[in-house]
Amino acid sequence: MSATTQRRGSILMEDAVVLEHRAFEGDQYILRVSAPRSAARALPGQFAHLACDPALPMRRPLSIMRVDAAAGWMDFLYKIVGTGSRMLSQRDEGDVISMLAPIGQPFELHENRRRPLLIGGGVGIPPMVFLADYITHKASDWRPLVMMGSEIPFPFTLRPSSILIDGMADGAIASMPLLEGWGVPCRLATLQGYSGCYDGYVTDLARVWLGSLGDDALDDVEVFACGPTPMLRAAAQVAAEFGLPCQVSLEEHMACAVGGCAGCTVLVQTDAGPAMKRVCVDGPVFDAYSVFPPAA
Repeated sequence: MSATTQRRGSILMEDAVVLEHRAFEGDQYILRVSAPRSAARALPGQFAHLACDPALPMRRPLSIMRVDAAAGWMDFLYKIVGTGSRMLSQRDEGDVISMLAPIGQPFELHENRRRPLLIGGGVGIPPMVFLADYITHKASDWRPLVMMGSEIPFPFTLRPSSILIDGMADGAIASMPLLEGWGVPCRLATLQGYSGCYDGYVTDLARVWLGSLGDDALDDVEVFACGPTPMLRAAAQVAAEFGLPCQVSLEEHMACAVGGCAGCTVLVQTDAGPAMKRVCVDGPVFDAYSVFPPAA
């Protein structure tokens, strides 16, 4: 079945066809859809708004985890948290899902910061995978490091990393096989005692590694983070401790996801003063310090 599209500004409405739908522990799923128009435009940090079931009018926002623009497919990692995501988990290969994508402001890479630290927590993992993929294939001389945290089983088989990382916490050796295959160093953190993972929060693991770097090395680092609000606040705090720029992708409940309802607004500090910004279209990526101002 071929996909059909229509435009709404820079956002496409596309009939995405389910290619693969895999279940993992912890009610987690990876959904792959054929959506060539959206895949051709998507950038790390953006998301899609999916119709979970014809019987459910409200769509659900999902962060984009991987894209193959040439093959025309997109991957989404999600966890069942309510009626919509449970309905989505029942969609089978060949089903058509109405999708709005890509939506929102993406992460911005800076040429003078070629050692990005990517921090993902829980359902905040997907944008970090997409960003690592984008960096690896678009900028071969960059050196990303990915750190992921989860308090439920990771949606992949943990693998001891063969990529050594100077300054890494003792015993933190588990990695994501996909990133390992790309040659991207990755380390995992949890409080659940999973083998090879750092015993603590992922932001604490980031603090350990950043603390091992000299001033010259820190000058090359920028922090990118996505996850629950407390994790993002902690990531911004860690970045501030080391004087690093930091971008965060916020997670908010969304109704329309295209800026019309203003139901996902957050308080942001701007040059003109405090302002309410819509996470869906003004974000979801923001400068971390505009959302989580450093303590005086």
